[in-house]
Amino acid sequence: MAARHQHNLLDTGSRAPGFRLPRLAGGWATLNDLISNGPVLLAFFKVTCPVCQLTFPFLERLHLAGTLPIYGISQNDAEDTREFNREFGVTFPTLLDNEENGFAASNAFGISSVPTVFLIGRDGAISRVIEGWRKKEIEWLGAKTGVSPFRRGESVPEWKAG
Repeated sequence: MAARHQHNLLDTGSRAPGFRLPRLAGGWATLNDLISNGPVLLAFFKVTCPVCQLTFPFLERLHLAGTLPIYGISQNDAEDTREFNREFGVTFPTLLDNEENGFAASNAFGISSVPTVFLIGRDGAISRVIEGWRKKEIEWLGAKTGVSPFRRGESVPEWKAG
């Protein structure tokens, strides 16, 4: 569990809480900045999470299509997050939501396990929530972005808890 207190995970139809988080590359980002041009995918993670390590290379494939902005939200410090991104080939933008800020965004979204992914519309409404690894959900995201996230012969599990 990333946060110190148990919160209820926000569900589809809920309004995404606003946040202001540091970008790994420098500067700051707010939710309003991110959704200003349309829907975005927010993927909360921890660098030591094996299910995050499984999930993020597939999110990277979706990111490369350029049709849906994806933002990782790391619950770790900048150095560990940079190393994770290098090791797992993550090039999409990453924000930091760690102990320094009390996991403010993670708590506001009700994160209790990672990875947890939210598809947020331009209006700020949550239209999809994915906890852990769900192959069918990644396929759904692939259809939405026009990308096949899985390659022929790749063996991927149907489900893994976060």
